Amino acid sequence: MKRITQTGLTVEDAISAALEKLQISREEATIHVIQTEKKGFFGFGAKEAEVEVTVNEAAAPPAEEKKPVVEAAEAEPTATEEQASSKPEEILEELVEEASEEVNERAIEETKNYIQTIVKGMKIDDLQITHQRKGKQVSFYLESEKVAMLIGKRGNTLNSLQQLAQLVANKHSDQFMIVELDAENYRERRQETLEQLADRMADKAIRTGGRVQFEPMPSYERKVIHQALSRRLDIDTYSEGKEPNRYLVIEPLR
Repeated sequence: MKRITQTGLTVEDAISAALEKLQISREEATIHVIQTEKKGFFGFGAKEAEVEVTVNEAAAPPAEEKKPVVEAAEAEPTATEEQASSKPEEILEELVEEASEEVNERAIEETKNYIQTIVKGMKIDDLQITHQRKGKQVSFYLESEKVAMLIGKRGNTLNSLQQLAQLVANKHSDQFMIVELDAENYRERRQETLEQLADRMADKAIRTGGRVQFEPMPSYERKVIHQALSRRLDIDTYSEGKEPNRYLVIEPLR
């Protein structure tokens, strides 16, 4: 009685391969499924199906009439076989990165949906949002006919939206994200304004010999001023107060 064990991506694949090797039809065989296929998690831990196929006695040809079995050409390695040849830690690292990427992309979409919801409450229905991601920083670009409403006085509305978007993004992400919202290149124009203001205020501090205080502003705007004045050796800059009323101070060095 002739019997072989065969594996395959699925039970049917394994049975078909075994029947082909034995050169018999399905009706001429007794089939026993040893193991069904398992897909695993993202392909990790996957297992092929395994079957045992036995030639029925009535179907077995005499020994002298048996035809030689022509071995099939070596098949291309399957995705499962390729993964099996990799080191477990490399596979796990790839799976973690793949899952993390999916979570982060979902966090970005959730943030877009949230911004759309808030903006619709402001009676703005034509908002278009695009984004650009670089490492842990995600920049969202807002376009609308009512862009002035999105920016607000001195960027207050845009800053508030940005703070909310930051919270939403990090709620859904599995790693910390830095979120920036921009509209009509406001951030770039605001940075130029702050740098010019920083120089004027520093000159005033030197001229009067006393400390000069800015109005409260977000931390990243204070950072712009700190960086703009970092090259000057005649003044010192520091922040005082508590958020959201924290402000920057310039003092001349004596």
